[in-house]
Amino acid sequence: MRVGLGQFNVLTDEKLAFIKQVGADDFLMNTPQLPGDAQWGYEDLAELVSRAEAAELRLMCLENVPVHFYDEIMLGQDGRDKQLGHMATNVRNMGKAGIPILGYHWVPNFVWRDQERQSLRGGAAATRFTMADHADAPLSHGRPFTDEEMWDNYEYFIKRVLPVAEDSDVRMALHPDDPPVARMNGVAKLFTHFDGYKRANEIAGRSPHWGVLLCVGTWSEGGKKMGKDVFEMIRYWGKRKQLFAIHFRNVSGTLPRFFETFPDDGYQDMPKVMRTLREVGFNGTTIGDHIPRMINDSGLQQAGAAYCVAYMRALLKQANRDVG
Repeated sequence: MRVGLGQFNVLTDEKLAFIKQVGADDFLMNTPQLPGDAQWGYEDLAELVSRAEAAELRLMCLENVPVHFYDEIMLGQDGRDKQLGHMATNVRNMGKAGIPILGYHWVPNFVWRDQERQSLRGGAAATRFTMADHADAPLSHGRPFTDEEMWDNYEYFIKRVLPVAEDSDVRMALHPDDPPVARMNGVAKLFTHFDGYKRANEIAGRSPHWGVLLCVGTWSEGGKKMGKDVFEMIRYWGKRKQLFAIHFRNVSGTLPRFFETFPDDGYQDMPKVMRTLREVGFNGTTIGDHIPRMINDSGLQQAGAAYCVAYMRALLKQANRDVG
């Protein structure tokens, strides 16, 4: 089990030095800015790995291809087979380069948040969400898309990409829908409940290369409506070795309104989260997510990121003492 840093898309020498200095072992890049308007090239991915290794770090995951790489797949549109070919190439190139996890979501639009940010202690800023402010959100793709349409499209996708991932030894890590509401801009959302993950696992044939990128913050946003709480999710998927990565994020409360917080300030019991991960033998990476913006933060949000990494490192040391 390792502590990492993520949620940036350009790898600079400064970022590599910062990751090393704060004591992280790994890093994850989110929607990396790489050449190519439909797929990533092997040479570009291999260069990322080489630079990580030169800094004595590990690039453990690329989280999210750009939405326009696979929007027609998610919506079942005419160009989906062409996009599927590109996605298969992305997975093969990741495997060849030695990047073991591809994080992905099944949301063809964007993450809903209020325009105004929440003020945390000392004026630190974080995002917030109020369901009532989004009640009249317009359709994002011209018409409504039903649950079964989105399930059919997901099955079409995973049954064609997962075999490539298995051959390439790349694990496909599925992020829950954020926020976990039934539909967004007319598009049904599938991964807002434990049952959605269980159904997807059955579609994937319970493959060891299919699994969960558990965002503790997103799951906490839904509260009791999620079917299983965060700790039950960790135990269920961790026992099956299908828990691939963790977003270590806290929130103030549950839907219909919440705001994001420092990891030690929300309602979720984050020390218990870390201890439960240790108890199930999780051997992946935890990263801070949607990190609050602190004074003088820019780019990598270095102050907020350092705070989150230090907190996770302290909790992991304590969990190791408690669990053994």
